[in-house]
Amino acid sequence: MTPALLFAKKYFKQFEGVPFEVVISTGESFIVGEGRPKFRVIFKKPVSIAGLIKSSTLTLGEAYMDGILEIEGNLFKVLNYLFKFTGIFNSDEGLLKKLLFTSTDAANQKCEVCSHYDLGNDFYSLWLGNTMNYSCAYFEKDSETLDEAQRDKNLYILKKLNLKPGMKLLDIGCGWGSLIADAAEKCGADCTGITLSEEQYKWCNDFFAKKGLSEKARVRLMDYRELAESGLTFDRIVSVGMLEHVGRDNYPLFMDNINSVLKEKGLTLLHYISALGEYPGNAWLKKYIFPGGVIPSLREIVNMAGDRNFYILDIESLRRHYIKTLLCWYDSFDKQKSRIMPMFSEKFVRMWKLYLCGCAASFSNGVVDLHQILFSKGVSDEIPMTRDYLYQSWSM
Repeated sequence: MTPALLFAKKYFKQFEGVPFEVVISTGESFIVGEGRPKFRVIFKKPVSIAGLIKSSTLTLGEAYMDGILEIEGNLFKVLNYLFKFTGIFNSDEGLLKKLLFTSTDAANQKCEVCSHYDLGNDFYSLWLGNTMNYSCAYFEKDSETLDEAQRDKNLYILKKLNLKPGMKLLDIGCGWGSLIADAAEKCGADCTGITLSEEQYKWCNDFFAKKGLSEKARVRLMDYRELAESGLTFDRIVSVGMLEHVGRDNYPLFMDNINSVLKEKGLTLLHYISALGEYPGNAWLKKYIFPGGVIPSLREIVNMAGDRNFYILDIESLRRHYIKTLLCWYDSFDKQKSRIMPMFSEKFVRMWKLYLCGCAASFSNGVVDLHQILFSKGVSDEIPMTRDYLYQSWSM
């Protein structure tokens, strides 16, 4: 038995449960667990032992991107099983300090955000669906398509905000503008979105003009830090999938800027990926997918809300909805890979497939969650006393 085989057996023993086969670069193989293997993990070349010790997620993720590591079997199902052993994948925070704890100044964060969202509207339009909605959908019915569920998500948020005609709505991190468009079209609200992404800014302007919504819907290239000095005020504020880019040191600043432009008794809804604790994050995701991204815990956001006289009206987990959303994206992405490959590379395609399936597995195993928090500035009795109105047919 070679030293490489001895190490591999010791390393993969931690994952015993469902049986699977491991094939290492020497051609040697072994079964983890007992019974007929459900999938195969194949190493075409050796991977760094030092790298596995430093950060197994980064080392194995890079190996998969480079084609050194192959998985035979359904990628999501394999990752969903392996992620049950999340504690094994912890990173050495000291050794990865510069990767895990990046600068939270405005210039650096703009660069980090744009590195992801400015990959190109042509790229995202291939697989996000007709709504161009890059956040957790809301599946009212199991049979719904992704587009239907994304539209339901928008309307569900607008119901929670109790948005009425003529109200002023701010969307912080507005993406490609579908929520703003629905707020203007369905509710008659006066809507402003802000984004750091040039690509999203261009898309929104064209999108609103084509729908004839330019009078009621607009977008600005603007950092949330600029709100306090903007002189703007809003009846309602929403932020969907943006809080993850703020950074732990800047959460108080983010909440203070919301407070500065939200009218008294106004409502805010935060929709964001959350965690049980205040963790530094996944090294591979931070290096390749979301530079500088940090997952807030539910408790730290709730605590900051209370400190600013924000009254919590509703908290809801949509974790299972995000699993389904991600798998829909993965299916669309996989179907379009022949068109995506020439735009980027095979390595890029492998990276994004791992990202989408890995995130779905993370939500499936409760490594992360998705929460919507609704709060008012001061005491407000504007929303109905029961949640029944959220599940009724759209009537605004």
